[in-house]
Amino acid sequence: MKVWVNYNDNRWKKYKIDFEKIVCMAAGPAYNDSEVSITLTNDDEIHALNRQYRGIDKPTNVLSFELGDPVLLGDIYISLDTVVRQAADAKISVAEHTAHMAVHGTLHLMGYDHITDAQAAVMEPLEIKIMKKLGYKNPYADDAAPACDNEKCCVGSRLISFLEKFKIRKNGVVQYIAMAILGLAASFGFAPFNMWWLTAISIGAAYYLMVRAAGIRDGVGRLWLRAIPFGAAYSVAMFWWTLHSIYVVPELAAQFAIWTLPALLGLALFGAVVFVWPFVLAIRTRVAPAARPFVFAGFWTLVLWLREWVCTGFPWNPIANITLPMPIVANSMALWGALGLTFVVTGAVAGVVEFLRNRKVFLPMIIFIILAVCGGAYGARNIALSNAGAERGAVMVRVVQPARSQSDKISYSSRNDRIARAVENVRGLVTLADAASAPDLIVFPETTYPFAIVPNDTLEMAAQLSRPVIIGATYAPASGVYNSMVVAAADGTVRDVYNKSHLVPFGEYSPFGIMPSPANLTAGAGETTITVNTAHGDFTFAPAICYEIVFSDSLIPRGTTPNAIINITNDTWFGATPGTYQHLDMVRRYAIESGLPVIRANYSGISAFVGANGEIISSLDIGVAGTVDGFVWGAHMTPYRAIGRNGWLIIILAFAGVASVLFNKKYR
Repeated sequence: MKVWVNYNDNRWKKYKIDFEKIVCMAAGPAYNDSEVSITLTNDDEIHALNRQYRGIDKPTNVLSFELGDPVLLGDIYISLDTVVRQAADAKISVAEHTAHMAVHGTLHLMGYDHITDAQAAVMEPLEIKIMKKLGYKNPYADDAAPACDNEKCCVGSRLISFLEKFKIRKNGVVQYIAMAILGLAASFGFAPFNMWWLTAISIGAAYYLMVRAAGIRDGVGRLWLRAIPFGAAYSVAMFWWTLHSIYVVPELAAQFAIWTLPALLGLALFGAVVFVWPFVLAIRTRVAPAARPFVFAGFWTLVLWLREWVCTGFPWNPIANITLPMPIVANSMALWGALGLTFVVTGAVAGVVEFLRNRKVFLPMIIFIILAVCGGAYGARNIALSNAGAERGAVMVRVVQPARSQSDKISYSSRNDRIARAVENVRGLVTLADAASAPDLIVFPETTYPFAIVPNDTLEMAAQLSRPVIIGATYAPASGVYNSMVVAAADGTVRDVYNKSHLVPFGEYSPFGIMPSPANLTAGAGETTITVNTAHGDFTFAPAICYEIVFSDSLIPRGTTPNAIINITNDTWFGATPGTYQHLDMVRRYAIESGLPVIRANYSGISAFVGANGEIISSLDIGVAGTVDGFVWGAHMTPYRAIGRNGWLIIILAFAGVASVLFNKKYR
């Protein structure tokens, strides 16, 4: 053990006291890798500390300030003036009484207390035993000098005592249950529940339990196992709706139902691997508590970035999304994206916890609050930029929502029957889209067109509608089979075809060949813009098919600012589950990050026009067949889009690294 001795009063230097021997004897071998700071001072400084942190207007003999860290145990202050007086009264040496104060203070840093009789019955015999090993008599004999002058000698001891009533111990059943409950509760911050405060509290409580339970000898494996219940429950509660698709089409249900239980276990394992590491690594870096919020937030942000590309990526529901009910806060994503806002939110949560554990550790919380305020200031600016030119768009766009069941879309009868159904589907789409008013552009959802498109094909329904048409279809050139967005002119000529680049794992392709997939599609080339010629001028948009809208930096070519993003999707597979509502929130997040309005055509709903500030301007609810018309405006370049996802990751991690080093140095 390392013991740092600071002389704030030079009178102490005449006393030759081996503080390292005393503290090591008190702490025992379990704390060999720990560090303790002892400040030798006087009544004036102790008096000031008592007044500031305890509300006690007098000096005392010893003060202990626990940091709650397994390596950096905390600080001990000993007043020479009081120690000399008490030693004289007890007729013992200053060295002996000082040794008792050092032992007493060290035990406080290790979690011992004497507020109640039960606590004193544990702590005082231990002090007697340690003092005996050091060669001193019983410090609690009738003629001995007193230990602490007040039961509040440790900052936050009452709060800790309250929490200990729950008997939450590391590696205990209660802790595992508590972590699972917290993981479950954390999922309710996202749509459709939007209980953002519950997510913040749950993550904070899990962070507290992990930090509080961490020991010197806790390795990565042991910490990981301790946090698994949180990550597993969080993942299953947040993503269970992905399994709803198995039972949407009866003909497919029999084939894929066998994978329900393995899929649930897979979701749990995903959460255990992904969402646990920020907790584990924040502890294992062995930094001071003041540095730990920056480490925790930095690792959580890094995990989010990794989720953008591992196995084609699954960055669903970043923590930043819980702020969408708070527009000014959410619009800070225009500045630094979901990466930056996730860093601020998780860091603020950890900062508050560290402050509650030790009131000396308040600067990290303040810094994250300042970051949130700065982000909010830019959020207000982004809202203003998004509203500029409201309702001045020239091109009217009609979104069509068929809202038919997936079983009706897919026929498993004879070939002639399938063709007849497809023809009827096209007729129904034309009728649904051809309302009384005359839009400039008509947008149909993903996989709406029931026939495959081949090169040099025509789209007859566009000619029937006499309008340019954007529709989701299967594109089948010689190079493969694609999930595509087909753009046809008013005469039916196919002008552009965009092929989906981010395919859904286990839905559109099978990663590693582990599970069967309903489709085995080819991935497209990625980001591009498409221009459509309309009666009221050219309309340029960035295409996105379904799942692609969840990726924060993959749709828009660098340096371009199209009029909007057009997102076609088919959420029929998820029905009225949370997944459908969360998908719309991912659209809102992308609109804010990019500074572009989004036109969203969803087969079953929710179709919507989303402003560049994430506001839902108009929409069609789940299961409602119909159309919705609208204009778009307010497209602008955001700092996040200008710098890019990877650029912001570097900035965030650099900030977290520098702050961690500085605060670790300061509080050591």
